[in-house]
Amino acid sequence: MAVECDKEMDFYRVGDKVISLQKIVDEVKKILDLRQKGFSQIEVAEKLKIDRSFISKLEGLGEVRKGKKIAAIGFPVKNKHEVEQVLKSYGINYYLLMTEEERNSFINSLSAAELLNIMSEYINNFKMFDIVIAMGSDFRLNWFKAFLDCEVITIPLGKSPLKYDVEVDVEELKRILDSIVK
Repeated sequence: MAVECDKEMDFYRVGDKVISLQKIVDEVKKILDLRQKGFSQIEVAEKLKIDRSFISKLEGLGEVRKGKKIAAIGFPVKNKHEVEQVLKSYGINYYLLMTEEERNSFINSLSAAELLNIMSEYINNFKMFDIVIAMGSDFRLNWFKAFLDCEVITIPLGKSPLKYDVEVDVEELKRILDSIVK
């Protein structure tokens, strides 16, 4: 059986079928988006009317690493770009880091209702992780621990209220990441 491919259009002819690569990619993205949002394999399978075992095989095919899901949050971070690079180098792709200026700009650009909605969304997103590395003032660190239903590893940046950027000890961050990233 011959398989032909038109590279320009990404259509494949397999026997009497014409298969669209883009359609496959779009469906795989839907599956992975739902899984990343916390839906179980069974829930995704039912929602998209596919076999759960297909989802399992798909995830196995694309798996890069296993381990706990880790996120990070921190403000006011003086060496934000350096901290981002460290997080990325350890495969931590979900983080929220802000300088004091960015934090104030963010807060002042929203109404109270908008701020509440966005903060609720952030809290829900961070709750999907097994571990959250939190960098901030003593008050903020207690706040993170109270709101998140996961293990929260803290890196204190000082006493509240912090009105200036504080440099995160990236060597301490690396030691923490070395101990939890397998």
